[in-house]
Amino acid sequence: MKIAIMGEIHPDGLQVFKGDNIKILHIENFEEESLISRLSDVDGIVIRTAKLSSKILSCCKKLKIVSRHGVGYDNVDSNFLTANNIMLTITGTSNAVSVAEHVMTMFLYLTKNIHLSDNLVKTGNFKKKSELPDFYELYRKKILILGFGRIGQQLAKRCLAFDMEVYIYDTFVSEDIIKQNNCIPINKDEGFKIADYISVHLPLNEETKNFINFNEFNLFKKNLIIVNTARGGIINEEALTDALINKKIKSAGLDVYTKEPPIEDQKLFKLDNVVLTPHNAALSLECRKRMSIEACQNVYFYLNNDKNFNLKNIIK
Repeated sequence: MKIAIMGEIHPDGLQVFKGDNIKILHIENFEEESLISRLSDVDGIVIRTAKLSSKILSCCKKLKIVSRHGVGYDNVDSNFLTANNIMLTITGTSNAVSVAEHVMTMFLYLTKNIHLSDNLVKTGNFKKKSELPDFYELYRKKILILGFGRIGQQLAKRCLAFDMEVYIYDTFVSEDIIKQNNCIPINKDEGFKIADYISVHLPLNEETKNFINFNEFNLFKKNLIIVNTARGGIINEEALTDALINKKIKSAGLDVYTKEPPIEDQKLFKLDNVVLTPHNAALSLECRKRMSIEACQNVYFYLNNDKNFNLKNIIK
């Protein structure tokens, strides 16, 4: 068998293929013509952020499975895979803890004004602490989690540990499951009106693109802190920038952007009430190891009809 690894992954994952008659093809050039040539005879693909279009996939004559190193799969033409009976999997159990911790980090950073206090001490202004703006507690604040999959559920656990009131909007999860997790189901508009914090954990599709736009920012409390670690484009960046500049909300944290890398020299970069990270919420060392192993196991177990193949990782 021949397996393509598209992008750098933690070496622990490659150990999954060790000892078998498997040829590993490491690919770093993601230009379309190069991929068409190099992927023509592979049986499986492990992919990170590169694009797999229908044009490229149509030239993969032996391909049986594409395994995403992560949970999003908008960089792969899933419709082509479905139409041609090619398996698509994600690393569904690997990144939830890391992303949930990243969200909590952003919440605490923005709530406590940590960067301002740090700068005060480092610039010799320790005694001016009374001049710092107010900072707050998470205790008894209301958080709205948009999407209650694995990441949303892990985030909810951490918010509950801070004694927050956790509200959930997810049309695909039953109210019973939400309540069993000690959370409160709520409709979108009502949740937008009461939330002190919002965290986005939705997939990007036609229904969720610009899910939070100019109209939604008119519903929010002025003390709202909103964080997006899911996909860029779910929150309209122009509307978010306008809301931050005009103090319609308190602050925001973004790990994802409409265009990645984001456009340079945009207004968002100059604001002091936003914290930005480079789409690395799921890239803690522990998480990178887990995703690498799980992505490679998806390919290995599927191609070998192994009973350990995780059916929950299949994208249908």
